[in-house]
Amino acid sequence: MAATQKIGHAVYRGPSVMKEIFYGLTLGLMAGGLWKMYHWNVQRRTKEFYDMLEKGEISVVVEDE
Repeated sequence: MAATQKIGHAVYRGPSVMKEIFYGLTLGLMAGGLWKMYHWNVQRRTKEFYDMLEKGEISVVVEDE
């Protein structure tokens, strides 16, 4: 019976503030990086469109046949 009393139990100490801050910063930076990459891609495609439009390679006016 004495051996069963020596078994340690996990004690809940509450949330770790430093872990929570680290997790929040990590997730925030990852989400911000993905958002920024998305906007860089949209900006690149828009720039390519206007460059092609300026060079005359494409047109936004439908040609009559």
